[in-house]
Formats: sequence, C-alpha cells, structure tokens
Amino acid sequence: PSRAPATTNIRRPSVRRALKLLLSSTQRKTHRFIHHSPATNFKMAWRSSGATNKDLVENMWRHGLIKDQRVKDAFLKVDRAHYAPSAPYEDSPQSIGYKATISAPHMHASATESLLSYILPSDQKPAPRVLDVGSGSGYLTHLLAELVGDKGVVVGLEHIQALKDMGESNMAKSTEGKALLDSGKVKFRVGDGRKGWVEAPRQGEDAGWDAIHVGAAAVELHQELVDQLRAPGRMFIPVEDDNGYDQYVWAIDKKEDGSVVKEKLFGVRYVPLTDAPKA
Repeated sequence: PSRAPATTNIRRPSVRRALKLLLSSTQRKTHRFIHHSPATNFKMAWRSSGATNKDLVENMWRHGLIKDQRVKDAFLKVDRAHYAPSAPYEDSPQSIGYKATISAPHMHASATESLLSYILPSDQKPAPRVLDVGSGSGYLTHLLAELVGDKGVVVGLEHIQALKDMGESNMAKSTEGKALLDSGKVKFRVGDGRKGWVEAPRQGEDAGWDAIHVGAAAVELHQELVDQLRAPGRMFIPVEDDNGYDQYVWAIDKKEDGSVVKEKLFGVRYVPLTDAPKA
C-alpha cells in the first residue's frame, strides 16, 4: 500500500529556504505518510482537499492534477469515504493500519494518468489485465476497474490477509464495488508483491499484465515484475535510490519487441514493499 519538492515560483529566497526546512523536518518525523509530487504540481496538490468527493475531484481537475476526462469520471464514481478511515476528502495520505497507508488522492491520480493508455480497452486489447501491488484499502484497485472496460480484470495484491480482507470489505460498501467483486472483474490476492502475481488467464487470453501499479517502495526493480509485463506494457513503481533513503517513481515500459525503457518521474516517500512478517 502506499505506503513535494518546493515550488519553483517562490521569489524570496528566505521563504523558499523556510519551506525546504519545513518539508525536511516533516519527512523525518512522519516519513511513512509523506508523498512528493512533481515540483510543478506540488503547490496545488496539497490545496485540492474538499468537503465532498466531488469537491476533491473537481479541485484536482482544476489544478491540473487530473487531466483526462475519463480519469475524472472514474474518480467521481468511487467515493473515497469508503476507503479512507478519516478525513477522506483531504488530499493527503492516511494510515490504514498494519503499517500501511492510503496514498494522497493526487498520487493515485498521477499513477492512473501514467497508466491510462495501457488500461483502457481497445480493438487490439479488448480485455486489459491490471495488477495493483500493495492494494491496501482497495481504493485505487476500484478506480482502475472503472477504466478497464467490461472485459478487463484488475487484481489487488497484498502481503497479509488482513489487508486483502480490508480491500474486499471496502469495495463491498458500494453497489458498484460489490458488483465488480461479484462479477470477478476485481479480485484480491495474498502474496509477496516483489514477485508479482500469476493469475490464470481466461480462455483465449494471454498471461501477464498490461499495467502494473506498485504502491510501496521496492529496494530494487524486481525482475519478476518486469517479466510479468506484457509487450507493450507499463509499470508505475517507486524504487529506493542508491543512497538507501531517497525514493523515485519510475515508469517502466516494455515495448512491443520486448525491450525495456526506464524513466525516472519524480521523488516520493512510500512505505517499503515487503512480504508477510515471519511468524
């Protein structure tokens, strides 16, 4: 589960320096719950909270954090109150227990926008397959399911049973979410996210994933996840930097010829990608 560099338009150096110090202090004290956004969006990202789900989504749309109408429509369909334990319409991450978090809404928007062309159905790809590693509350899993079309499938993967159960329970709170579960369009599984997940394809389909979202920070780019990407396919994954502290989101694209292209997107702070604790 999910486990914002200073803006570039502040003119007075003293203000910029104060903001940088404040962010640094916040990261040290609450590093499990801080997510960075691209510098150009940082200022607006933390000003997108609302009184209702619609307010939250409209604010992210107005601030350019949601750019595609189809993504906006999906966010409007999924009430974050079913997934966040408190203050659901604040654009901030929250603890959901078990050392896990639900990411800030703008981070989920960034991930969805990045993966969009790989999760939408098309004539060439009528049944997209999407893996959500570290599905946590189930919020993003539900959002992705609203975009994959009637034949698509989304699998949420968690490392402990309690979080798997939480995702299923949260989705079942709404009529739409329950229908997705009952139809088999959304499934939750328990496993080591670093190894991905092999879900048996339906008849006439190929194995693998058109898109993989990873909602926790990996210590490295795990090859098993890359191997499970279809060609073409994309993975959105936070990875620890070589210094062992900094983390960056990477877009990992597997091209049609099987070659892999990696692009570093922006800095973040996520909880670690791990397996179940040892008994």
